[in-house]
Amino acid sequence: MEKILFLDIETAPLVYHYNELTDTAKELWDKKWLYNKEQSPELQYQKAGIYAEFAKVICIGLGYYNAGKFRIKCISGENEKEVLLQFVELLKTHFNSPSHQLCAHNGKEFDFPFLCRRALINGIALPESLKIQGKKPWEINHIDTMEMWKFGDYKNYTSLDLLAHVFGIPSPKDEMDGSKVAKVFYEEKGLDKIAAYCKKDVITLARVFNRFSGTSGPEEKDIIYT
Repeated sequence: MEKILFLDIETAPLVYHYNELTDTAKELWDKKWLYNKEQSPELQYQKAGIYAEFAKVICIGLGYYNAGKFRIKCISGENEKEVLLQFVELLKTHFNSPSHQLCAHNGKEFDFPFLCRRALINGIALPESLKIQGKKPWEINHIDTMEMWKFGDYKNYTSLDLLAHVFGIPSPKDEMDGSKVAKVFYEEKGLDKIAAYCKKDVITLARVFNRFSGTSGPEEKDIIYT
């Protein structure tokens, strides 16, 4: 268990509003939705935070077991490159052996590729644990709790909240959720609030993973915030 780094990322659009895009970026965004007639590209921009070409990493929540305790921290900031450099350095220093694993919910579809893309966009060399291009699925040493829950079924998406609910794990959510991250970031300058929300997700992720492993925890008394 001490070889696993549990993580969750929070992202925000590079610019808050559609009309703030450069002419070139706006044209490329519009082309992305050329064949979607249900909503205009401007309305679709509400989803910009999930596309690495138009969004950035503002917070990375991290948790790991050490000496019976679950240590949790967040790397966050407005300077995405600094956030990613700190994360990459942590991976290189503490989670860089073949036996180490990264764990995220829907990580293989979102967190891991998003981190890779944004690192490359920022001119940051990928650490070994994120060099996943061209590898076979069984060659990638990552854990995805959503994939674990599918048991080979590819029909639908199951949220971390829903898994926590069915496992009887108390929900970490308060008034914050992923759809509000951009608003909190740009309007409230609320990075601390986003980081607190991200930490709760990492704790829930670890608890969900432990249920798959037939164990429980981490208990509140065993969590160390750093």
